[in-house]
Amino acid sequence: MSNTRRHWFQQMHSLLVQPPLGHGTHRYRLDTQWSQADPAKYPVNDCHEMVQVPDGRLFLLTNHPQNNILIYNTAGKLLDAWTLNLKGAHGLTYHANHLYLTDTGTGQVLQTTLEGKVVLELPHPAKVGAYTDRDVYSPTETAVAPNGDIYVADGYGSQYLLHYDKSGQYKNKFGGRSSQPINKGKFLQAHGIALDTRGPQPLLVATARIRNEFHWFTLSGEYVRTVYLPGAYLSRPVISGNYLYSAVCFGMFADDYRMWQNRGFVVILDENDKVISAPGANPPTYKDGRLQLLLQSAPAAFRNPHDVCVDRDQNLYVCQWNSGKVYPYKLHREG
Repeated sequence: MSNTRRHWFQQMHSLLVQPPLGHGTHRYRLDTQWSQADPAKYPVNDCHEMVQVPDGRLFLLTNHPQNNILIYNTAGKLLDAWTLNLKGAHGLTYHANHLYLTDTGTGQVLQTTLEGKVVLELPHPAKVGAYTDRDVYSPTETAVAPNGDIYVADGYGSQYLLHYDKSGQYKNKFGGRSSQPINKGKFLQAHGIALDTRGPQPLLVATARIRNEFHWFTLSGEYVRTVYLPGAYLSRPVISGNYLYSAVCFGMFADDYRMWQNRGFVVILDENDKVISAPGANPPTYKDGRLQLLLQSAPAAFRNPHDVCVDRDQNLYVCQWNSGKVYPYKLHREG
């Protein structure tokens, strides 16, 4: 049997034996065999993030220095690959025919062409007066405004959101770290950031992972609101249509409210900030207007989801961290 035919049979078996994931209008069939990449030629450590570009191709970011970027079509065929030899490649954003990559290890934030040519590197915040030499800097994610301004989430560092113009000139910072139980606009692990264009004016939405929260800000850095998702240690926000999607990297147990690995799932929120579906988790429920604890369902569909990509047909691709070096899973939209 040819490899292509064997892959097709594996995909069909995966789709037929798995019950749908998700709830309500957003239900999916899980396909764990979507990727056709050869792991011997294109190895991955962690599949951190994925974006779809206007021509339909999917760009996957991995922290394997042999291939930082793997390029797929939606059927899972590997089209191309390139690398910048980044060992800490973590964040991937698309804007205006360019990619924005963050490396948590080196502190690099790079703008590249789709072919991997570096066209801009943002300066370290200590070099522009934003940080002192003693402040930790470990950027995890970027968002790009309609005018090209770049926002960097220092999620593994000092927890600020740093604002640069499109040429890399530093403008300001906001956010910062706080360990207080309630501290609006402050972070415990500002892991991800995105541009939210669903309202009358664009906003920034960032995750406070350890607090299970999303925070919204104006583009100038003014705090707007917070949404709390108990039990969900969120990766980055992803806006598609009227919905906000996020991979939940870690979760809890019903009788143990600490953060645990291998308890991940996906959440989908509507324009009213309500969780309407949670693929890989029990059905989201509200009591007296408050979301109840979100918990991974059994059997587990995922281990540690790190990102979710939404394609033009509203299918999902789930990238995972520390999950046995698996390639992304595809969730075929049903509901």
